[in-house]
Amino acid sequence: MEKKIPSFLLEKDNTIHMIVFTAFFALFFINIFQPFGSRNWYPDITDFKYFFFSSLIILTGMLVVVISRVIMHYYSRRNPVTTLQYAGWIVAEIVSMSLFFAVFSKYVPEGSENRDFMEILKKAIVNTSLVLLLPYGISLLYFSWKEKTRLLEEQSENLTSPETPRKRRLAFADEKGEIKITLELDNLVYIESADNYATIHYINKERLSRFPIRNSLKWFEQNLIEDTPLVRCHRSYIINLDRVKVLKKTKDGITMEVDVPQVADIPVSKTYYDSVMHAFSHYSV
Repeated sequence: MEKKIPSFLLEKDNTIHMIVFTAFFALFFINIFQPFGSRNWYPDITDFKYFFFSSLIILTGMLVVVISRVIMHYYSRRNPVTTLQYAGWIVAEIVSMSLFFAVFSKYVPEGSENRDFMEILKKAIVNTSLVLLLPYGISLLYFSWKEKTRLLEEQSENLTSPETPRKRRLAFADEKGEIKITLELDNLVYIESADNYATIHYINKERLSRFPIRNSLKWFEQNLIEDTPLVRCHRSYIINLDRVKVLKKTKDGITMEVDVPQVADIPVSKTYYDSVMHAFSHYSV
C-alpha cells in the first residue's frame, strides 16, 4: 500500500472533471432516489422546489470535496501520495459529507428534532458512499483508459519515427515559469529539495557549485527529466545517472556514489527503487 498513486489522478484537469462529474451524479442521485427521507421533509413541496433545494444541499456538500482536493493538490506538490493515503483521503471526504448531511437532516427539516442522530449518520454514510464512490470509480476507469491510450499512441509514434535524441541542455524555471539557469546535462550532478526550494548541484569550472531555485522536485520530475538520464531516487533527490559510479545495497539501505568526491552518497528510497533500476537499464550503454 506504500505504492504511489498514478500521477494522472493528481492532474488538475482530471481533478476538475471528476469534481464536476461527481456533482452532476449527486444531483441525479438525490433527485431520483431521494435519500435521507428528504421527500418527507416538506410533503407539499413541488417537484421544482424539491429539485432546487436538494441541488443547493448537494452543491453545498460538494464544497467538502472541492476543499479536500485543493488541499491534496498542494500536499502532493511536496509529498508523494500513496495508495493508502489516497484511500484514507476518500474515507475522510465521505465522513465529512455524511456529517454535513446528518446535521442538516437532524436540525433543518420541520419536525426532525426527535430523530436519532446516529441513525441518521449511518444512513448518511451509506448514501454518501454511493454518491462519491460510484462517480470516483467511473472517473478512475476513464482516466486510466485515457492514460493507457496516450501511452500507446506515444509508443506507436516512437516505433514509426526516428529515435528522439536525448536532451543535452536543460533550462530550469522557477514556480512562476521564469528560467533561472540553463545547464549542460553533463555538468549536472543532482537536484536536492530544501523547504520551498530545490538546490541544483552542478560542475562549474571543475568545481561543485550550487544554485537554489524556488520550485519543487515534483515539477522537475513531471516537466524536465523526460528523455534524460535524470531520475527521481528519493523524495528529496533527483540524480544524474551518467554521474553515478557505484550503486550499493547495504544493511542501512541503497545508496549511489557519484563521480564527484565532494558529494556524499545519494540514498535510494524503496518507493523509487524500481524506477531507478528501470532507468539504469534503459540508459545503460
